[in-house]
Amino acid sequence: MDHIRPAKVTDASRIAEMIVTNYRVNFYPFFKNDPFYFGELNVVDVAAEYSKNSAALRSTLVYDDGVVRGMIRISGCEIEKLYVEPQFQGQGIGAKLLQYAVDELHASELWALEYNSRAISFYQRHGFGLTGEKKTEDEWVPLVKMKLSTQS
Repeated sequence: MDHIRPAKVTDASRIAEMIVTNYRVNFYPFFKNDPFYFGELNVVDVAAEYSKNSAALRSTLVYDDGVVRGMIRISGCEIEKLYVEPQFQGQGIGAKLLQYAVDELHASELWALEYNSRAISFYQRHGFGLTGEKKTEDEWVPLVKMKLSTQS
């Protein structure tokens, strides 16, 4: 698909910017955890996860049309992360990344923040349904499982 390519180590800081920004915009309002969102969570540490030959780097694709505007990370059939820079949301970038992951990498499941109705609606519009399965990550983050519907 046009503009989607494997992430490179030179993308690490840009990927980290998108992750940190999206965590702060989408998750901070629910948790209001200042020490985490404005201390522990930072671009330098997140970028380090995408170092040369890291599993995170090898499993990440970016949407790059001259500017890296979005990213998706896949592990097996699970979508681990999908973020688009907030300024570029609503332009179909997330949909293109998701469709690529489904069509080319056979991604079929993910965990979404239970409170993030916007993300859940996005995934539902693209064929994913809630399974009813839930888990808590890091002792305080409620997640719901979604799977790709097998409709013909």
